[in-house]
Amino acid sequence: MTSTATRIGAGTTVRAQDLHRTYGHGSAAVRALRGVSVDLAPGTFTAVMGPAGSGRTTLLHCLAGMDRPSRGSVRWGGTELTRLPERRLAVLRRDRVGFVSRAFNLVPSMTVEENAGLYAGQDRVREVLARVGLTGYERHRPGQLSGDRQQRLAIARALAARPDVLFADEPAGALGAAEGREFAALLRDGVDREGPICVLVTDDPVAAAYADRVLLLAGGRLVDELHRPGAARIGERLGLLGG
Repeated sequence: MTSTATRIGAGTTVRAQDLHRTYGHGSAAVRALRGVSVDLAPGTFTAVMGPAGSGRTTLLHCLAGMDRPSRGSVRWGGTELTRLPERRLAVLRRDRVGFVSRAFNLVPSMTVEENAGLYAGQDRVREVLARVGLTGYERHRPGQLSGDRQQRLAIARALAARPDVLFADEPAGALGAAEGREFAALLRDGVDREGPICVLVTDDPVAAAYADRVLLLAGGRLVDELHRPGAARIGERLGLLGG
């Protein structure tokens, strides 16, 4: 991990400016993002929502440095991601970013404790495993866990490294709404305890209500921004977009 002086969580924003992302060429081209600009402050939790094809996962991948925009810029503090060579970008993601997706991406041959401790010390690992409800499972392997517990382990691994930015792309996947809401609560707790930037892609208004802010996308554009909304308000606005 980087030193406290250079960590995004020490007080620097993540800023995306006029992001465009097009896949393909000519008549087959798909414009996934069309001029999206977003600022993310330390210690804030942002949910990104929208109907299918809205560009929400593409936005998350561009913010995380996992995809390069066709036009526009993404800055983590004073670092411009779009200008970094792939090797430096990979190191930056490893040292400063936590990522949780619907694919758990756990190492099957490692125990729970070893998976969570890939980028953290033992004391930190035990603390975070307790927070996500995995105390007592330290010696289990991922294949011995339920899908819910495997995802809790993926969240623990991301939190244990004390990332500057934590990205979660529909972490509940096919597990169900109840699990997605529990995971959103775990992410909320992580933000409140340690102050990273957190970005969650979800289609569940109740999960999104754990966030400080909800960004609504449609057709690759940012069409609305809700601040500390309740689930009913989120669902109502999402319904108008066809989500």
